Amino acid sequence: MSGQTLLPGTMASGRPTTLGVMGGGQLGRMFVQAAQAMGYFTVVLDPDVVSPAGLVSHYHIQTDYLDEQGLAQLMQRCAAITTEFENVPAPALLTLGAARPTAPSGEAVGIAQDRAKEKAHFVRCGVPCAPYALLETPEQLAAISDDLLPGILKTTRLGYDGKGQARVTTREELATAWADMKQVACVLEKMLPLKAECSVIVARGWDGTCVNLPVQLNLHREGILAVTEVYEGNVPLALAERAVEATKSIAEGLQYVGVLCVEFFVLADDSLVVNEMAPRPHNSGHYSINACDQSQFDLQVRTLGGLPLVQPRQHSPSIMLNLLGDLWVNDVTPPWDQVLALPGTHLQLYGKLKASKGRKMGHLNITGATVAEVRATALAAAKILGIEPF
Repeated sequence: MSGQTLLPGTMASGRPTTLGVMGGGQLGRMFVQAAQAMGYFTVVLDPDVVSPAGLVSHYHIQTDYLDEQGLAQLMQRCAAITTEFENVPAPALLTLGAARPTAPSGEAVGIAQDRAKEKAHFVRCGVPCAPYALLETPEQLAAISDDLLPGILKTTRLGYDGKGQARVTTREELATAWADMKQVACVLEKMLPLKAECSVIVARGWDGTCVNLPVQLNLHREGILAVTEVYEGNVPLALAERAVEATKSIAEGLQYVGVLCVEFFVLADDSLVVNEMAPRPHNSGHYSINACDQSQFDLQVRTLGGLPLVQPRQHSPSIMLNLLGDLWVNDVTPPWDQVLALPGTHLQLYGKLKASKGRKMGHLNITGATVAEVRATALAAAKILGIEPF
């Protein structure tokens, strides 16, 4: 697709160009909204009749991700196709990619879906990760070095938001945790002394152009992102430069097209180790909707459509609070009127019809003229909502 752009209104039929997205969650919803703002038509393929993205898209193909007729319909309607979550079956993306420009590719998503392949890719790119061992057989369990304990046992597939993980301190705990995971393929990562967590979002085009959002400082609770802070000085400049360079190296190594987020651990000595990558927009990038001249979803549209990639500019310091279903206590709506009375607050709810513990229901972005102002407002909002201070 190098050199080709899918501008709105340029189809031979005279209709706006149509972009497709596999997956109907909140990331798909925000992609659809960004694409529509640029004049594109959109199609969502998702089995859920009330998927957040399907509810706002021009078309919703309600079918399984591997359904041949559904995939054929998506290819027929769309000029190009993306995905909004990493667990869309890679074979489906490979099928789509054989007929339509598809970004990210099935090959890239397949690597991101498997922690062992992902870590091997990081090593090939020269990006340091925590010491680890692959665990697939009882023989490998017996051979694991004591130097990797205490550690975190993670399933190689389908783990996210803290799922499919267990902290282990002894060989006995390791054996028990692996048995509890039904002895599926896992990696054991050595626990390191962490100072902070951060992430970098890049957008890479079909022509290899690569731009990035600022480095995001993240706080997780129970394995789920709780707070993201993005402003000058949130991380030391040299560390930020290393994180951006490493992320771009990972994207280049994949010949990646689209938006990619890479998460890092900052160690006590300010060194970096990579944690994982997400081949899509990311929860930690939501602040960009209100704090930057281009959001991560604008960048996703630009990469998919072959439009020019211009380095995004952050115009305001920002803090993002993740809004989980825990806030809807006894099905009572949180006091949004009090939150929105605070200066610089931007509420985005995802259109999900049922709240449950740990479910991502929306986010609150706070922007302001100064870091002190933004932090004060974020702490006030957290207090109103009953969110643990940060």
